[in-house]
Amino acid sequence: MLTLTFPDGASREYDAGVTALEVAKSISSGLAKKVLAVKLDGELQDATRPIEGDARIELITAKDPEGLELIRHDAAHVLAEAVQELFPGTQVTIGPVIENGFYYDFHRDAPFSEDDFAAIEKKMTHIINRNDKFERQVMDRNEAIALFRGMGESFKAELIEDLPEDETITVYKQGKWFDLCRGPHLPSTGKIGKAFKLMKVAGAYWRGDSNNPQLQRIYGTAWASQEDLDAHLKQIEEAEARDHRRLGRQLELFHFQEEAQGQAFWHPNGWTLYTVLRSYMARRQKEYGYQEIKTPQMMDRKFWEKSGHWDKYRENMFVAEIADEDKVLAFKPMNCPCHIQVFNQGMKSYRDLPLRYAEFGSCHRYEPSGALHGLMRVRGFVQDDGHIFCTLDQVTDEVSAFTEMLKSVYADLGFDDVKVNFSTRPETRVGSDDYWDKAEEALEAAAKASGLEIVLNEGDGAFYGPKLDFVLRDAIGREWQAGTIQLDPNTPERLDASYIGADDQKHAPLMLHRAVLGSFERFLGILIENYAGKFPLWLSPVQIVVATITSDADGYAEDVVEKLRAAGLRAEVDTRNEKINYKIRELSADRKIPVIAVVGRREAEEGKLALRRLGSQGQEIVTLDEAIATLTEEATPPDLKRRAADA
Repeated sequence: MLTLTFPDGASREYDAGVTALEVAKSISSGLAKKVLAVKLDGELQDATRPIEGDARIELITAKDPEGLELIRHDAAHVLAEAVQELFPGTQVTIGPVIENGFYYDFHRDAPFSEDDFAAIEKKMTHIINRNDKFERQVMDRNEAIALFRGMGESFKAELIEDLPEDETITVYKQGKWFDLCRGPHLPSTGKIGKAFKLMKVAGAYWRGDSNNPQLQRIYGTAWASQEDLDAHLKQIEEAEARDHRRLGRQLELFHFQEEAQGQAFWHPNGWTLYTVLRSYMARRQKEYGYQEIKTPQMMDRKFWEKSGHWDKYRENMFVAEIADEDKVLAFKPMNCPCHIQVFNQGMKSYRDLPLRYAEFGSCHRYEPSGALHGLMRVRGFVQDDGHIFCTLDQVTDEVSAFTEMLKSVYADLGFDDVKVNFSTRPETRVGSDDYWDKAEEALEAAAKASGLEIVLNEGDGAFYGPKLDFVLRDAIGREWQAGTIQLDPNTPERLDASYIGADDQKHAPLMLHRAVLGSFERFLGILIENYAGKFPLWLSPVQIVVATITSDADGYAEDVVEKLRAAGLRAEVDTRNEKINYKIRELSADRKIPVIAVVGRREAEEGKLALRRLGSQGQEIVTLDEAIATLTEEATPPDLKRRAADA
């Protein structure tokens, strides 16, 4: 007999060799139908494998994250079987689970296309309907290599050859078809369900190396229910409509081109949006006691070697050689070492701390061309970077003040749902374990004192210290890591930073690296997608367009725009010889102008405007003075509104 202990603490005895499915059936037949896998002492296993000893047991269903992952894992296996049935001679390689789905890489001379998806999905449904059992089989290493090579599956044979000698080689059968896999799997193909869809086909290289054979990657998504699948597909559709790259072109914000890969060309509308956001952040940082500075773009490689960045980031750094000086300069990938140079000028006392520097620092990092993605992944960017030089007993107050500012900024920008990850020491790092112990303890304590609920993210800290990363959720539920605060006990000492303490001795300060937005480019991409291009009035590049009904009103419209601009509003005039309904549709649907002021002969005679708000079918007739008063108040940035209210 063996004893199994359930999550609620209850225990039951079973005969040795019992399976999780049999355990579930002993509780209820309904539960047995839902069980997809089992965790024994925290290890995920097949629900059909015999249990041989006492263990803590957790039955996994589709409601559990592990259950959904297995559905996707097995959907990849079914995809591979379907492809090989439909396209004989195709070799299978690897097919992992990814976020929201799965993919499988195939080697085949003829290209796949999305036109093939209907037939493949139909075959997948047939395999799922067969409800074939997944059966685990342990194989001798050499026997497995010979088996796959004999089948013409050279990629699978190569995978086995590269496994450690002591690795257990397992294959999983589903009917007559089988695949090399560690598992675990669902009890049968029928447990996958019908909530799956193939999404796209793309190229890939075997093992990610361009010197290796080119493969074809078919992506799919799978969910526990049709409702979940439908919601996911709707979110994808919404995300495509909000794609900042498409909206960037449509709203004339920015563009990219081959001659400057990974670097944005900002157009007048986009630069207006950029500078409005930058001015807002400059005011907020000043409000919280930061002094703005500016540091060089390039410094000698020796500097980056001393800071530790040359060892950690060299492959991502752009360099420039100065032949006549026999020097190698590196474009800064980040601003922190440069801020220490400002701190190092002149003797500092403990009375000067905390000292807060901020910079809209222009940085460059090499990203492979295939990884570039609009504003979200670039090579040249600006950070709202800041560094706080302080003592250990000041960390809690500084972290609290930063999180207060960050939450306020996010709320102003339309983000109220924020979670916090606490990332601890990575395997590759600088500094002693004693430094790291103190840094992690101090940052965690500061986070808790600030009222933050943190999620532990082990091993994902910066190479110089632990960090808190702030993840915001946008209008359609996607998560974006944006702000961060990082406690660094190492870099100031490496770069000879010091202050005179109360004991008249030199001490190295702690440094808090912090950013609210992170990369301006990336955050603007997030903003564009969050608002779908329909910015609040204070952020909108063009706040109001005065559109004429007839040419009789052109002079009045020009005069109105002049007065709106004098009041500080970003206004334009539209006197094109087009019907007013056409103008309104274009200004609303295409340009997403927040306010359209329609004027004709009557409005010109009466000194009035017909205001139409984006998203509203109605209009409001007001005098020009009323419009200016209302719109200037609405267009005032939220921080300035608060300042006026407090005055």
